[in-house]
Amino acid sequence: MFARILLLSVAVALVVAVVAHRSDGASHEARYVVQPSDTLWSIAGTLYRGDVRKGIWRIQERNHLASATLTPGQSLVIPVD
Repeated sequence: MFARILLLSVAVALVVAVVAHRSDGASHEARYVVQPSDTLWSIAGTLYRGDVRKGIWRIQERNHLASATLTPGQSLVIPVD
């Protein structure tokens, strides 16, 4: 369990680092590989501020997900501002 949390934290830190280096104001995307304990709720709650449901919607829309079911190893495109 600790390893999963650590891995998710590292992944989030990498996404934040990529976003922090972009300063042109355009919308960007990052990639995220789904881990065994991940849910759309946990990913969106970690990566987006405010209403988690909006983050879930953005991830679902960008990845054309028909359901909230994720598969470990699945690669998601994460829209970032």
